Amino acid sequence: MITVVRRVWWWVGALMGDHDYARYVALQRRRDPDAPVPTEREYWRDRHTAADANPGSRCC
Repeated sequence: MITVVRRVWWWVGALMGDHDYARYVALQRRRDPDAPVPTEREYWRDRHTAADANPGSRCC
């Protein structure tokens, strides 16, 4: 039962974007290991700014 709850919790987090920064950092490290990586706060600020500047199909 606990395994099911953990998987559901992970899925909800993935749906809400909780894992996006970690994936972004991993991709940046693979592309250029020596390049500076923005902080999580900078990442989310830039992501929201880009989404506001270029609104696409969104539910809200």
